[in-house]
Amino acid sequence: MGKSEDSKIWRLLDTGVCSGAENMALDALLLQERNEGKIPNIFRFLQFSPPVVLIGYHQTVAHEVRVDYCKSKDIDINRRITGGGAIFFDESQLGWELVFNSTDLGVGRSLEDVTKKVCEGAVRGLKKLGLKAEFRPRNDIEVNGRKISGTGGVFEDNACLYQGTLLIDSDMETMLKSLRIPIEKLTKRGIESARERVTCLKEELGEIPPIEKIKTALLQGFSEELGIQFRADSLTPLEQSLLQKELLEKKSDEWVYLIEEPENYSQMLRSLYKVDGGLLRIKLHVDAKMQYIKQVLITGDFFVDPARTIYDLEAWFKSTTIEDLKTNLHEFFVEKQPKFLGLTEEDIYRAFNEALEKLEYADLSIDEANSIFVVNDSFKNLLKNNGVLLLPYCAKLPDCEFRNEDYCARCGNCSIGDAYDIGQEKNMRIISICSFEHLIETFEQLKSEGIQSYIGCCCEAFFEKRQKAFRESGLGGLLIDIDSTTCYELGKEKEAYGGTFEHQTDLRLELLKKIIRKIGASS
Repeated sequence: MGKSEDSKIWRLLDTGVCSGAENMALDALLLQERNEGKIPNIFRFLQFSPPVVLIGYHQTVAHEVRVDYCKSKDIDINRRITGGGAIFFDESQLGWELVFNSTDLGVGRSLEDVTKKVCEGAVRGLKKLGLKAEFRPRNDIEVNGRKISGTGGVFEDNACLYQGTLLIDSDMETMLKSLRIPIEKLTKRGIESARERVTCLKEELGEIPPIEKIKTALLQGFSEELGIQFRADSLTPLEQSLLQKELLEKKSDEWVYLIEEPENYSQMLRSLYKVDGGLLRIKLHVDAKMQYIKQVLITGDFFVDPARTIYDLEAWFKSTTIEDLKTNLHEFFVEKQPKFLGLTEEDIYRAFNEALEKLEYADLSIDEANSIFVVNDSFKNLLKNNGVLLLPYCAKLPDCEFRNEDYCARCGNCSIGDAYDIGQEKNMRIISICSFEHLIETFEQLKSEGIQSYIGCCCEAFFEKRQKAFRESGLGGLLIDIDSTTCYELGKEKEAYGGTFEHQTDLRLELLKKIIRKIGASS
């Protein structure tokens, strides 16, 4: 069925600069009003002031935001109604969004198809500014291989809100410091590395075009790609009134902290599962004796339709047996027909299973089990015959002359020397990893020698970011989390950005010792 004439004319709103709470309230209001058929399809431009960190709908503030830093810099924190990851937003970015009936793009209720169609509209617009833009699945827009826009969407019954951000200029340092990302990104080298992967209009064009020129180009791109026209409008008095009511919720702690860790968090089995389709954090409260799941919490960086899928999935597995996990999950997908963007039923199962496998970590407490990441093999298999120990350079003293070398003098002044002693109890080959590049080189070297597995130490943040590389190495890995703060020391920014400050971490030596002494003794 073709589009009606009305569906080809979209209402154009430019709501200017608003707070994070105001923009999130507008998102919720417009989506609800469109779903109820009270308003036509809408295209909206939006900007933010004061700066704000917006976490994805399925994320927790604690995992994604450096709250103390944001408070010290008057950076707001809020939650989007769309999924995906946390983003930093200030006036140097332009937001755009479409609120529409899901049938009016001609692609049906498919988040994957909507994503491609809408992003191609943005790509057309950017090309009109002279940029070599292209869509990169799952939901990014790039210029010359560097990200210039991230996007995401959510369905509510037959209505959809799909939105994106356009980097006009960028404050990379503030963005990185406001988000809880791996410490390596906060060094001078890390910031430069981030700049290499992200770009903005100012950098690509050598100047910042007038904002109206940018908006006009985007509108032309969407108009051509979607076959629609725009009619400029503003919020009605009724919408302004409804917005104030919605704003009360979006300003509240109940909304911002909608998803938080439960009180029994320390007693929950946890897994961190990342693939190209997104990041899943699974937390399970399990009755080990009776072998059933008592409570489930699922958070992370992903998109799913409908949005309440995760709540349904958590409820579905509450008080179910572990033995029936795979069968029950398949029944959930058959009955609920959830649509994940880039994640499959098998991915969900593996994420659950990685948490449940920790029940088999004999003689370890829940905290110790949760401090272990297993890759490409089982915990038991990795203890049968493992002769390689990988240790991170960051646990050496900052002024150690061997900090960035594959060597340890065993001076006794850091935990690396103790780890060497522990490894040598089992005659392990010990390698100090000096960089990510060195890690990849080490993987290749081990494979060339016919070695199939290793034991290593790294922080959870590094494992989260580099999980794909660990999996693609093909080697079985048993990784132990680092037992000290890996957060950036924000009080020493000057030294960090001047290249004179280096952070030191400590290894979990007692857990490392317990694991290594199990080598060869596991059944």
